[in-house]
Amino acid sequence: MNFLLKIPGPVLIFLGACCLSFGGLIIKSFEGATLWQILFWRQIFFILIVIFFLIVIYKKEIFSALYKSGVPGIFGGLILGIGFSSYVFAMYNTTVANTNFIIQTQVIFLAIFGYFFLKEKINKITLASIILAISGIILLLGNTLSPGQMVGNFVAFVMPISFAVLILTVRKYPNVDMIPLQLIAGIVAMFIGYFMSTKITVSAHDLFLGFLAGFFQIGFGFILITIGARTTPSAMVGIIMLTEAVFGPLWAWLFADENPPVLVLLGGGIIIFAVFLQFASLLSKEKKIQN
Repeated sequence: MNFLLKIPGPVLIFLGACCLSFGGLIIKSFEGATLWQILFWRQIFFILIVIFFLIVIYKKEIFSALYKSGVPGIFGGLILGIGFSSYVFAMYNTTVANTNFIIQTQVIFLAIFGYFFLKEKINKITLASIILAISGIILLLGNTLSPGQMVGNFVAFVMPISFAVLILTVRKYPNVDMIPLQLIAGIVAMFIGYFMSTKITVSAHDLFLGFLAGFFQIGFGFILITIGARTTPSAMVGIIMLTEAVFGPLWAWLFADENPPVLVLLGGGIIIFAVFLQFASLLSKEKKIQN
């Protein structure tokens, strides 16, 4: 934990987003598991990595750590657990393109929530990055967006809003360890997946993919993001998180032979440039502080 705290927050956010970007590739690789079964097994392995992480950090004081996270931890965990589940529900009730587009609106919610609730000012570079990022998202999805079903579209908004609330909670209480809330989130989503599934048995192939999704993709992904968000402004978190939308098609191209259209490449390039602006701004501030 101590060595992670020495890594700049934006770098941890970037690494976490890279982990999350493998989600689409992993889900496409499942053979016969339903989305609710995927949710259940993904959360089982997610819970295991969080417990392992807590044991390494707190050893015998895990319950004490859960207690110390208090109401913010419980609230954040419930919100994130509902967000995990809403993603799966949206996949059932609207198009994948609609879901992906709506999730990327987290950059807007993070900037708005950070401004109104944490009084975080949005400087000119961050505002320009947000505009560039939104333009990149639109190009990234091209004309794949469709009306879909209104219920699915509406529920899909729960994920970016829940993520924004999570980051807002972490930013509001930077001295409270919010890693324990991941355990609560995992348990909430696991039970939802269990009760929504007609059966939970899956093939060994799908079980292994559930392990990859829970242990590495969202496990390491959300742990790194939660730690990094302590010292990273909300709007910057949202912009850096958009690298998930860029690397997702890249992994599909490299490992699933999906050739990205020109608009995807152009949109991805714009988003990467927006993220680069944020890192350049951060380095500039650090140099001024050192001088």
